[in-house]
Amino acid sequence: MRTALVIGTGLIGTSAALALAQRGVVVHLEDRDPEQARTAAALGAGTDEAPDGPVDVAIVAAPPAHVAGVLADVMRRGAARGYLDVASVKGGPRRELEALGLDLSTYLGTHPMSGREKSGPLAASGDLFEGRPWVLTPTRDTDTEVLNLALELVSHCRAVPVVMDADAHDRAVALVSHMPHLVSSMVAARLENADEAAVRLCGQGIRDVTRIAASDPRMWIDILSANPGPVADLLTDVAGDLEETVRALRALQSSDEDKRREGADGIEHVLRRGNAGQVRVPGKHGSAPRVYEVVAVLIDDQPGQLARIFADAGLAGVNIEDVRIEHATGRQAGLVQLMVEPKSAPVLSAALRERGWALRQ
Repeated sequence: MRTALVIGTGLIGTSAALALAQRGVVVHLEDRDPEQARTAAALGAGTDEAPDGPVDVAIVAAPPAHVAGVLADVMRRGAARGYLDVASVKGGPRRELEALGLDLSTYLGTHPMSGREKSGPLAASGDLFEGRPWVLTPTRDTDTEVLNLALELVSHCRAVPVVMDADAHDRAVALVSHMPHLVSSMVAARLENADEAAVRLCGQGIRDVTRIAASDPRMWIDILSANPGPVADLLTDVAGDLEETVRALRALQSSDEDKRREGADGIEHVLRRGNAGQVRVPGKHGSAPRVYEVVAVLIDDQPGQLARIFADAGLAGVNIEDVRIEHATGRQAGLVQLMVEPKSAPVLSAALRERGWALRQ
């Protein structure tokens, strides 16, 4: 791949363009908003000048509802040797292209499983996809050359290729992305009119659950409009679980001991099902989940504190597998939770205490 045309210079399109440009590919940028394309070009993602002729690959980074129309346009004008899209829904756009009677041998639908709560070219990063799954949905009709171009794109972005059927992909992202986003939004919505005294009690748990609710609603309307059926099916199942949980909680209010026991069993059942599902979430680098020991360090909210902790951990020969920060309410302080291999926890704890850090048991 020597040349590429990226159509749509939002977060995903600009991030892909940045990754390609950093690896020597000549990238041309196109957007229905020319100012956005100029912004992406100024960031080093390529040039907003049109290519002189067909490029090696055209990458459409438009919202799912517009993908088929944009692809049809660039395919009819012969803009590239191969055509890819990076939309979060795959089955619908392909069926739309089939209905238009286009030759789909030069087309391959893809979806990088990465993103941010922010949108637009200014939120883009050339390493956005690094280590993340990138789904490819080839069919029997897909040219080998186009599949190779897609694999080269994934390689340049340092992502991990995953081959799936388009409709299976749509059901999967409904489960792991689209449905959770709506649930997060519904939980966050409970805070909108809550008492200020209650909101001030928010801790890391509510921050974790509601983080993705900060995303752009307009973008998510486009995504959900392209995949409503699978998401609605999953929310129907969630609604059933909610009804059972409510019944169990009401039973816990009863003065009848048998009903209270029945309610406790119902709550335990849903919590244990949650445990069983959570352990299936892939761990670091997509590997099987692992259990880490937590070393909790109290810190002041001052420049250089985290750098010192990481440096001290490095001097102790301990690798930090993951990290979480809890900020104290009303104080310029916090708690850093360092996740390490169980055998490393005593070593790290002793080293940090020796260097003057306050640890919480």
